[in-house]
Amino acid sequence: MIAKPKFVKRKYIYPLLIIIVTIGFYYFEEAIDANRYNTTSTDKDQDAELSFFYLPTSTTGAIVTHANYSLSYSEKHEQPEWVAYELKKTHLSQNDFKRPFFEVDKKVRTSSADWRNYKKSGYDKGHLCPAGDRRYSYQAFEETFLTSNISPQNHEFNAGIWNRLEQKTRYWAKKYNDVYVVTGGVLTNDLKTIGYEAVSVPKQFYKVILDNSSQNPKMIAFLIPNKNTKKSLKDFVVSADEIEKLTGIDFFSKLDDAIENRLESSSNTNNWKF
Repeated sequence: MIAKPKFVKRKYIYPLLIIIVTIGFYYFEEAIDANRYNTTSTDKDQDAELSFFYLPTSTTGAIVTHANYSLSYSEKHEQPEWVAYELKKTHLSQNDFKRPFFEVDKKVRTSSADWRNYKKSGYDKGHLCPAGDRRYSYQAFEETFLTSNISPQNHEFNAGIWNRLEQKTRYWAKKYNDVYVVTGGVLTNDLKTIGYEAVSVPKQFYKVILDNSSQNPKMIAFLIPNKNTKKSLKDFVVSADEIEKLTGIDFFSKLDDAIENRLESSSNTNNWKF
């Protein structure tokens, strides 16, 4: 039998080596990206991780936990059904970081929507965990610019009453030392969409806030239309139970049943300093 020339073997070996090296670089970059958002860089980042005790239920089964907030992603609507995070008094900072670009969240198994869906849509890329709540480190700040943390918001709503509610939440974190926040858009089947990935535009947004820092825990919930309004924040206070009926989400199911039922059925604002 005549042996094949060496150059024939090399013809197959070199392309195989190229394929192996390419695959190796791909998984190396994936590991770098995953580590980028999984590794905490400071003690304050570590403090910010939300205890699973306070995570809501997920209707999609797609819970993603980042270093500084958690979320449940809805592939159908290409946005989170909720984002949950803890905001402590010690988290509040006036650090003025450079605003980063929005990036796709690679921890979302189906991949979060690309930011280009929002381009020329007429809607803001509305943060759910606000960048302003995560100024204690650049990593925490940057993490809020993943597209799994945004939803289409009317500009006047985003810059107006939603911004006022975010500022009020920071005020309560400072006053009560520690609050837990769950927030998102109400995702239903009748929503208009934007972009090539059909990102749903919620008609309403909610925010549920729990102060469990004392022996007398309290809760307040807001349900606000996605449009401009000059009304007071108090005009949009509802019970958490009402939002649970709209969304199918159970917000604080791990609380003692008696406490949960009392807090989630109430829309009383008397215990909250406005």
